[in-house]
Amino acid sequence: MRAVVAVVLVVLASSSPAFAKGTMRVQQADGSVQVYENVRIAVAGRQLKIATADKKGVLLIDRAACTVANKVTTCIPDRVQLKQNGVTKALDFERGTVYFNTSQSPAQLSLSSTQLPPNGTLGSMKSPKGTYVTWTGTLDSYTK
Repeated sequence: MRAVVAVVLVVLASSSPAFAKGTMRVQQADGSVQVYENVRIAVAGRQLKIATADKKGVLLIDRAACTVANKVTTCIPDRVQLKQNGVTKALDFERGTVYFNTSQSPAQLSLSSTQLPPNGTLGSMKSPKGTYVTWTGTLDSYTK
């Protein structure tokens, strides 16, 4: 297992978007798909939280190895948890990548045609059992 490195998200501070929105998609190995609209995506210190609109579920990434290049922070999650119904459960993911643009201008992802909007984020993770979790949106809040 790769070494655990505390998340170092960004050196730049940014303001919170007024009406930030995101979408999270969960595809199980059997092909079933759940889509969560209007998720809240927030970075607080060294944690990324993605909360469902009804606040009944929170995906939490609190350990990752990160680098910053050309206004984009790229992180490889190491510890992912799901908080639901008062219970926190560790989730097992074999690989994943999270991207953040906390600047006030669009940022190009390296070796990609994808541009992240100001305060944009996008991520994808895959479990050993074949479950995919992906999301895209803008950060509702960002605090160092």
